Amino acid sequence: MTSDDLKALFSEFGEIVDAVVITDRGSGRSKGFGFVEFAKEEDAQKAVDGMAEKELDERKLVVNFARPAREA
Repeated sequence: MTSDDLKALFSEFGEIVDAVVITDRGSGRSKGFGFVEFAKEEDAQKAVDGMAEKELDERKLVVNFARPAREA
């Protein structure tokens, strides 16, 4: 999945500001997760509610709000 694919997948829930699939720096392959930023928080909530537990390419999606990074 590319970042454009991720954006297209979630676009039905509202205006997307940014969508990115996280990749390994060495291989360039997806790490299996990404981030989608919506213009409105209520659209993000609709995406969480609508996409949680859905299957994509025989894998169950885990969709939730991002947590702040932990301090080192």
